[in-house]
Amino acid sequence: MKIQTFRQRKMAGEKISMVTCYDYWSAQILAESTVDTLLVGDSLAMVMHGFPSTVHATVDMMATHIAAVKRGAPNKFIVGDMPFLAARKDLGQAMDAVMVLMQAGSNAIKIEGAAGQLPLLAHIVESGVPVMGHLGLTPQSVEGLGGHKVQGRMEADAQRILDDALALQAAGCFSLVLECIPQSLGERISKALDIPTIGIGAGPHTDGQVLVLQDLLGMQQAFKPKFLRHYMDGFGQLSHAVNHFHSDVVDGHFPSCKEVY
Repeated sequence: MKIQTFRQRKMAGEKISMVTCYDYWSAQILAESTVDTLLVGDSLAMVMHGFPSTVHATVDMMATHIAAVKRGAPNKFIVGDMPFLAARKDLGQAMDAVMVLMQAGSNAIKIEGAAGQLPLLAHIVESGVPVMGHLGLTPQSVEGLGGHKVQGRMEADAQRILDDALALQAAGCFSLVLECIPQSLGERISKALDIPTIGIGAGPHTDGQVLVLQDLLGMQQAFKPKFLRHYMDGFGQLSHAVNHFHSDVVDGHFPSCKEVY
């Protein structure tokens, strides 16, 4: 997958798959998969570090995980998230953050929102760095949005998101994540844009879909949003495997004569 491929896939009507992953071992698995692109999302602050929200992700934290994913999947197209407020500081600090994420191994960066940062987005693109936008439910702004809830239900809000999407495209974004919006709005925006949309809780009419690896593997029992599909019971299967190991140790079944030197 290359940057030009995103728009080519939209033009051809071919869906794009993206999986969010955070570490070397899972990236190795995804490197051998048919998944198109990987996202190292700031949700790692929650999934990997146990924080209550994404605002706890830092540039250094993001860079560490991006580098690990790059080592595990060197041939995949990797998008790295700009963490909380990294794009809201002065231009120099924002570009320093971009540099750190790109040098860590990102092929592109993702920035949430549009209002107040379109000149920065354009500057980043003009500097040769591909930018993926992110609209709808933007987790870094969840406090201002009143919590994790569907965005764009009212026509005025839907029009604002559509206008922001068009503005991000005009600023040079090569793609756009749409999160937790009505499927009708996901379709409306996808038809209005020349760049591909990648949905998470945005319905089937976006140009692609993204899920977090741990979520699609069923690793988090308490996280059950409506948009999520579990492709396996990862939590249950891993728990069973670890408990089986424990039983084998206690019962003296591990190691066997075939597992010693």
